[in-house]
Amino acid sequence: MQKLLSTVVLVTLFVSALSCNVPAIFSFGDSIFDAGNNHYIQNCIAEADFLPYGMTFFHHPTGRFTNGRTVVDFISESIGIDLQEPYLQALLEIVNGSRNSYPSNGVNFASGGSGVLQETNKNWGVTPIQEQLQQFQTLTQQNKTDMKLLQQSLFLFESGSNDLFNYFLFSPSNDSDTYVQAMLTEVRNFLDQIYKFGARRIALFGLGPVGCVPARLNRMVQTYNLGLESMIKDLPMIYPGAVGVFGAVYDIIQLFRAFPNRYDLFNVSSACCGSGTLGGHVQCGKDGYILCQNPDEFLFWDYFHPSEHTYKLISKALWNGNQSSIRPINLQKLADITLTYA
Repeated sequence: MQKLLSTVVLVTLFVSALSCNVPAIFSFGDSIFDAGNNHYIQNCIAEADFLPYGMTFFHHPTGRFTNGRTVVDFISESIGIDLQEPYLQALLEIVNGSRNSYPSNGVNFASGGSGVLQETNKNWGVTPIQEQLQQFQTLTQQNKTDMKLLQQSLFLFESGSNDLFNYFLFSPSNDSDTYVQAMLTEVRNFLDQIYKFGARRIALFGLGPVGCVPARLNRMVQTYNLGLESMIKDLPMIYPGAVGVFGAVYDIIQLFRAFPNRYDLFNVSSACCGSGTLGGHVQCGKDGYILCQNPDEFLFWDYFHPSEHTYKLISKALWNGNQSSIRPINLQKLADITLTYA
């Protein structure tokens, strides 16, 4: 047994109250995480690079699908590092010679409208998880980032809602369990690949409730989330040296809906920006949209995406919340863990 342990990464775990050991964040997923990658994709039709997106914090559109910062941004601020650039922006800067390597604070690979299944919204011009992985692989293989930095970094994953919406719209007669298992297979492959290329500090965020849709779809969400949490439970056995957490976003959102006043939320059903029933008939920023006076009072910014205030609440629950929000430990403890490699 001793010889076996000596052949794998040895991890010493202890929590420091004084420092964070995370120099960078690498994010993968959809529009919940996207920091502007879709802006750089020619003919992509899933975009948020126009006002009033970005109006609250940045005061201009950044490509984020909300009025300000996302969960990834708030986690970066909690750690004390700068917000990450979109991968395609950093790549363009390397190509045109304005930078020699990728940012040392991490990279955001997420693409709004994408899914864990390669075919999801493929005709939109978005970047699925498989291609995001290829982008990350290119980054590592070209020696544009340091392996030691990767091993200490935080890797965030959130994706799957678009796959489930597509199931509801295009293939509701197919077996739902088989569909969800196909999604989970892709997530397992994602974990295999990022571990292979250096990831050791990993967070999988579950999906939130998907709103006014058949109950079967929310059951699929819960089945998918259980699958993600199971992967986190198995992580230490399958990936020696890795430490992972599961963010129970579904439960966090349900808490906001049940007790909105506790969180200074006064509208948990309609979108702040849009038009029509629940603000879902006209996209925010398009002809005929209506904008609320105070986005911070709304759970949702547009018909699909939370407001900056909601993202701040979610990030707080994930950063220092208890096991009802994130488990087995929260992100603050995950960030403070010291990983020692031998």
